[in-house]
Amino acid sequence: MVFFLTQVGLSQECPSPVLISPLNGAVNVPVDTSISWTPVDGVPSYLIAIGTIPGGDDLVSERNIGSLPNYKPPLGLPENTDIFVTITLFFFQGGVAKITCGSEMFHTETVTNVPPCTFPNIPFNGQANVNPETNISWNYATSATGYRLSIGTTMGGTELLNNADQGNVLTHNPIPELPPNTTIYVRVIPYNTIGDAGPCSEFLFTTSAVAPLPGCTSMVYPANGDTNVPLTPRLEWNAVPGAVGYRVTIGNSPSSGDVLLNTPIYSTSTFILELEANRSFFVTIIPFNDSGDAIGCLQESFSTLLGCGPFFDPASGDLITLNPEIDFPDNVSLCENDFPLNYSATDVAEGYRWYKIDPLGNETLISDTADVVFNDPGQFRYIAYNTILQPGGFVECESSQVFQVVTSEMATITSVTITEEANSLRIAVQAEGIGDYEFAIDNINGPYQASNTFTNIPYGTHNLYVRDQNGCGIAVEQIVQDLTLEGFPKFFSPNGDGVNDYWQYIPPEMNEDIILVSIEIYNRYGQLLLQIDPSSRGWDGTINGGSLPAADYWFRARDNSNSELIGHFSLKR
Repeated sequence: MVFFLTQVGLSQECPSPVLISPLNGAVNVPVDTSISWTPVDGVPSYLIAIGTIPGGDDLVSERNIGSLPNYKPPLGLPENTDIFVTITLFFFQGGVAKITCGSEMFHTETVTNVPPCTFPNIPFNGQANVNPETNISWNYATSATGYRLSIGTTMGGTELLNNADQGNVLTHNPIPELPPNTTIYVRVIPYNTIGDAGPCSEFLFTTSAVAPLPGCTSMVYPANGDTNVPLTPRLEWNAVPGAVGYRVTIGNSPSSGDVLLNTPIYSTSTFILELEANRSFFVTIIPFNDSGDAIGCLQESFSTLLGCGPFFDPASGDLITLNPEIDFPDNVSLCENDFPLNYSATDVAEGYRWYKIDPLGNETLISDTADVVFNDPGQFRYIAYNTILQPGGFVECESSQVFQVVTSEMATITSVTITEEANSLRIAVQAEGIGDYEFAIDNINGPYQASNTFTNIPYGTHNLYVRDQNGCGIAVEQIVQDLTLEGFPKFFSPNGDGVNDYWQYIPPEMNEDIILVSIEIYNRYGQLLLQIDPSSRGWDGTINGGSLPAADYWFRARDNSNSELIGHFSLKR
């Protein structure tokens, strides 16, 4: 077994500041605010308490809210009040004590308006066949400090409940139960110190015949509060007489259903696949039958095993990760004709896997050892893993890298372009091939550069080198002094006096063996004007019998070795 430790400078300590929103000391905070705080690596769960004094819990008693670093008080907060929030870092593994952070405070706004009306959520407006034993629930109304409830069997009726003050709660349990086979009219009126909301509309639902609802159930495995639960557990709960199924909600906070959300299951167990390690999960199971859902079922929770980390080691106080440490490149390169390629992992781990990834993202296992054979280029995944025994079972901790196997080849130099620049040369090399290339001049050992252009190069013979970065060879091209601006006149004056009437290349005496294959002439805007034969008398300054104006013109000359030279000259009249 191999693992590495990552040490945190402030291991098992509260962050500073604790609160992110509202900030410590904030004022005029909305009474319906959400509270968020700085997350701490390796902390699997948080406890929160909210009160009106430091460390107090008179508003929200201390409760486990899972791994998400935020919480919204379901009943809002009192106005114009100092609110103290206490966050506790909670750990499941033995030997690690919970850490209670110092309370931080903010001050809420002064409410200046009555609350808005609210809406029912159980039963929903217009629902039919509601069991007479149902509870009635509604949503929180911003800034409300309480609710008045009326229930009747006619519009505006109050014979079942007449404007009864419910206090600051969001549910009512009618006693006795509601009459069967009846349309029920309900009005909820939120209020605060400013006054009552309203006028608020009634909502209605229709009850069914009297029929027994199933009772609630409880978890068998994991039991409420269990720790070190495997990451793919089989959840089991007690059977309830009269229930035909169970609606299951599982989330990583008391208010979420990110694993299962009100999912009907027609047995008393279900597998849950690949839960996150070292986390709290909150489970609500509601039995149901043809008469409706069970009422008032309580939420239960459990926590998963530590997994691969990061988590705190109680002995050292360090933050531990059990995944193997890998160092693997993004690309594995080889020359075009070197397949098949034998490759071996150098990372220290208990096991290895190699996968080939097709264009659709499907992965096929090609090796389960440290060694692999690549038969062609493409995309692959490398996995190194350790198997760890923890309370609750074995855990496989893996580290993964997606990479490319790429081929390369020695470059082919296709052309060299030489341009005169203020007593020096500018040389550009064009190369083709499937590799990644770099360039050097006059020294095969470099330095090499990514650019294919060299500037401020003195006149003379030079060697150009194009090197494949994956080691598949170096292409070499020599340029010689022959093709230079020497021999190309700087100007000509086609005025018929017999002197400099034509512009043409005149081979220097020492470079008589140069063979030009073409000379092209351009105006200063880069427009090709004509091409002259290097063996002709040259250009007389006309096109189609018309004289061109005095100006600067450009030429491009190419020799039989495919080297190019670009320069300019003047036409004078």
